[in-house]
Amino acid sequence: MSVNVILILTTVPDVAVAQKLAADALAARLCACVTQVGSVQSSYHWQGKIETAQEIQLLFKTSALRALELEQYIQAHHPYDTPEILSWQATATAAYGQWITAETQRPLHV
Repeated sequence: MSVNVILILTTVPDVAVAQKLAADALAARLCACVTQVGSVQSSYHWQGKIETAQEIQLLFKTSALRALELEQYIQAHHPYDTPEILSWQATATAAYGQWITAETQRPLHV
């Protein structure tokens, strides 16, 4: 049986920002895993010009319950005025999907 998970993609300006964003999201249990895809070259329209930049691409894996909170976290902590935040649903194997769900649950404080 498969499990639905959410993938969220963003790009950041450098490795230091990538590592901090990933580490803090993991520590907050907003995602189960972050893959630093590596350096990419992005070309885009910005303020009336075509720009090109070297960026680091990050792929976050999270549960449906944490996806919105993770998107909000990335938006709030991202250094760009208009960060790329793309999300989509994916089908994972049962074991991997259950792992993502388990790792994105916060412990109960009683």
